[in-house]
Amino acid sequence: MSEFWVYFQIGLHHVLDIQAYDHVLFLMALVIPFTFKDWKKIILSVTLFTLGHTTALVFSVYKILVVKASFIEFLIPITILLTAIYNLASIGKSNKKGKINWVFLITLFFGIIHGFGFSNYFNTLLGGSSNSKLVPLLEFALGIEAAQLTVVLAVLVLAYIVQTVFKYSRRDWILVGSAFIVGVVLPMIIESEIWNQ
Repeated sequence: MSEFWVYFQIGLHHVLDIQAYDHVLFLMALVIPFTFKDWKKIILSVTLFTLGHTTALVFSVYKILVVKASFIEFLIPITILLTAIYNLASIGKSNKKGKINWVFLITLFFGIIHGFGFSNYFNTLLGGSSNSKLVPLLEFALGIEAAQLTVVLAVLVLAYIVQTVFKYSRRDWILVGSAFIVGVVLPMIIESEIWNQ
């Protein structure tokens, strides 16, 4: 049980680490268009993101696919930017079923990108033979899922307060929140090491 708690906490810390706020930014961008009544779509999106994240770690741990770290570090803020821009572009448009399915697939793919961003650290953390890595990886994934649901809940509560107490419209909430994310993530892209290679 103590080993489970260690990897679970590492998963929690990975998402909630204030130094590595890119994960939280992506979750914010993912959840901003939703409200509490959309809880099924939210849980599905977050779980697909975790599934993608875990799949990337499995690929990396078992040496199925290794991706250059600098390329992934560049792609992570791009995924955040694209999600925020999608929010801005789709304000006021109806969510057709096909469009929602497409968003879920993109979320899964973005989870894979974010997972590769953590794979080097995770590999050094685990060490040992590949046989002993699957259970800690799943424990870590549970920690990630718990932390993500915590962030999602915080964003939904903030959205509720902004829209009910401060009387912002849902459209304005999406507009301001997504624009804020774009403003934070653009410098990350501009300052990426990939431009120096």
